[in-house]
Amino acid sequence: METVGNLPIELTSFVGRTSELAELDVLLAQSRLSTLTGAGGVGKTRLALRAARRAQDRFPDGAWLVELSGLGDASLLDHAVAEALRLADHTTRSPRAVLTERLADRELLLVLDGYDRLPAEVAGLAAELLRRAPGLRVLAAGRRPLGVTGERLLPLEPLPAADADSDAVRLFAERAAAVLPGFTVTAANSGPVVELCARLDGLPLALELAAVRLRALSVEQVLDRLDDPFRLLTGGDPTAPARHRALRTAIGWSHELCTPGQRLLWARLSVFAGRFDLDAAEYVCAGPDLAAEDIVETVSALVDQSVLGREEGADGLVRYRMLDTVREYGAGWLAALGDDERMRRRHRDWYLGLATWCELDWFSPRQSEVAARVEADLPNLRLALEFSLDGTPDRPPEDPAVGQYLAATMWFCWVGCGRLAEGRHWLERALDIADGRSEARAKVMWVYGYVTLLQGDSVAALEVLQRCRAEAEAADNGTALAYAVHRLGCLALVSDDMPRAERYIGDALLRYRRIGELNSNVLMAQVELAMAVAFQGDLEQAVALATEARNICHDHGERWTLAYALYVLGYAAWLGGDRAQARALAEESLAIDHAFHDLVGAVLALELLALITEDEGAPHDAAVLQGAAGRLWASVGLRLFGSRYFNAPHTLCEARVRAALGDDAYAAALREGERLGLDEAVRRATGQRPVRVRAPEVRAP
Repeated sequence: METVGNLPIELTSFVGRTSELAELDVLLAQSRLSTLTGAGGVGKTRLALRAARRAQDRFPDGAWLVELSGLGDASLLDHAVAEALRLADHTTRSPRAVLTERLADRELLLVLDGYDRLPAEVAGLAAELLRRAPGLRVLAAGRRPLGVTGERLLPLEPLPAADADSDAVRLFAERAAAVLPGFTVTAANSGPVVELCARLDGLPLALELAAVRLRALSVEQVLDRLDDPFRLLTGGDPTAPARHRALRTAIGWSHELCTPGQRLLWARLSVFAGRFDLDAAEYVCAGPDLAAEDIVETVSALVDQSVLGREEGADGLVRYRMLDTVREYGAGWLAALGDDERMRRRHRDWYLGLATWCELDWFSPRQSEVAARVEADLPNLRLALEFSLDGTPDRPPEDPAVGQYLAATMWFCWVGCGRLAEGRHWLERALDIADGRSEARAKVMWVYGYVTLLQGDSVAALEVLQRCRAEAEAADNGTALAYAVHRLGCLALVSDDMPRAERYIGDALLRYRRIGELNSNVLMAQVELAMAVAFQGDLEQAVALATEARNICHDHGERWTLAYALYVLGYAAWLGGDRAQARALAEESLAIDHAFHDLVGAVLALELLALITEDEGAPHDAAVLQGAAGRLWASVGLRLFGSRYFNAPHTLCEARVRAALGDDAYAAALREGERLGLDEAVRRATGQRPVRVRAPEVRAP
């Protein structure tokens, strides 16, 4: 059976916790909210993931991890959960409304890990989701309970460390053998090993940090280094639980054994959220007392010492990350150095540059790579946006145009990669900044107009696009004017005003050529013009426009706009009676849209494939696809934009399927399709084949 979810693969062995796992199995079966609590470094995340992996086959809709330790902005909590669940939504609904609606009839396990920075907000979200989604189970992991009614707690204690057969000793021995091949616990060293494990209170993180030291030290030397010189590193309240002091001792002890350059890099790396790559570390962290050329070796040393974890992504790029407790320790040192503001600014500048590069490379053969890169770096991009746009009485944004530029430059992420709701969040914050009529603000306006019109919020789109056009004309900003006119034409297209759409989009294309603009947006304008003329009956010109756009897409390796050109050509092929060609084009369009998480394109392609499927003689399958599309439209906005032109294929398909099946069978098939998620709907749409073929007919659009 195919595994559903996003649980990461375990990279190291799982040691001990037999009784805790058994107890957690029972809690997950009996309780809808189970919470693992315990000190940082006690192993909550590993245990939660192991338990979730054991239980995931009981949940038809899978087990999903939401990593929250790097999230500090409460307004992004719902976005982060929806992102982890891959619940793309293009409507104007709040992410909370999307989550509650989309999870209402699903059976899944949601793992909320590291919620300690936003405990009240996470508690409120968990309570609401559990109330509205009866098939949902939540497994939370944090340092304190959420305090939600019905919560069942499993306080996680450190590993037993009483003797040589204890779990703490087994864990230490396994991790030590990984760094010092051949290491075993023997009669000669068992006493010091047991003592070391006991001194570290059986905390898994502390044990793993200590095991790394066996590359250079004996067990006895490690024990010696836990004596007086390092007690100063425990800090804090002397009445705090021993395990808290032991963890800080272990982390501080690792810090003390680092070279000055390694300590400095550790502190500077604490500005990153989630994962980061070597290029980012070299740019952000290089500076006084730490040369850029030394960072690769210093990063490697921190990996060797388990301060950093190393991960290789699906894109082949190696990234690094810190455990939250290790990051907090480094952040404390960075604040003590008085360097946190400068480092956050450098962090912001790197991700500003990354967004700029991604926007340029979006129109290239590397478009899929850009989408994957943005997904991997989204936590850090969010952090950069927060730093750029957050104004306080004590620290207003130092350069508002920078935040506006970053929010607008990421249009390809908001639109092309299916994150309209989050994009609107950041763009609204960018528009709230009073910053005159800068070029960055003008870009924010047309991008905001684009996002809102795709969400179906025509009022907001019209207001901001008209304002953008007026301000661009007054400032003689030809680029912003072209984009504003283009998006006004797009708004007319989904509003069924085809003459106006043709006029505006045609005008925008002339303006683009005049200023030498060629990118995905420009090609999309040509595809939208093809739609406008096709809806007015000029199929020949529509095919010529879409074919030219497709050829330019192929020349530049562009895929996102290509999907829309293929949709137009697929519809034209169906109108011309070429079912095989229509299916091939529509399936390719759907595959591209699905890869980019573009729900607008995906649902249009599904509607077209339903029509083609009916024409192939499979009315039940066509109705199932219409049901799947109907469910997806709820995440896109107004069904088929409320447009009689875009709705024509759906209406024709429905009429013919009803005639073939009857109303009751049609309704049953719709319900079958409504139970399909996007992934399964795509498989159904692209895997079915003709059952019965009628003679070709040519139909008017």
